[in-house]
Amino acid sequence: MTTHPTIEQHPDLAEMRSRFERATISPRAQAVEALALLTGVFLAASPWIVGFSGLTALAVTNLILGVAYALCMGGLGSAYERTHAMAWCAVAIGAFTIISPWVVAGNVDTTRTVWNNVVVGAIALLLGAAMAATGERGAGAPRARRRGGVAT
Repeated sequence: MTTHPTIEQHPDLAEMRSRFERATISPRAQAVEALALLTGVFLAASPWIVGFSGLTALAVTNLILGVAYALCMGGLGSAYERTHAMAWCAVAIGAFTIISPWVVAGNVDTTRTVWNNVVVGAIALLLGAAMAATGERGAGAPRARRRGGVAT
């Protein structure tokens, strides 16, 4: 009876982890993560900063979305190989932030709320997409190795 190595010992898995690590230690990925964390914190605090905390439904929505976004994007740097798919969740949070003044119950689509949520949501969406793209570029399929001019 032969024993087979576990999945943790598979050479492709080791290379994939190495690629994720290289992707997340780049200055670009670290800058995107830092900006995303600040964006999430601002989104959570924006009802009080921008001045629409009286619109309770949207204020609570922004608070929840901001905390979720900050937690989602904040954990990517430390364990990116396990959490890179969460960057797509951050894209969805950004998209919902954009449309939330029109879909949240009540008459909350004031000029102030619309501008705040569209701008912050667009930034959140772009930062989430940038982080997802970092993972795609850093974790793509291994390139063919060339031996004597022939791909192997």
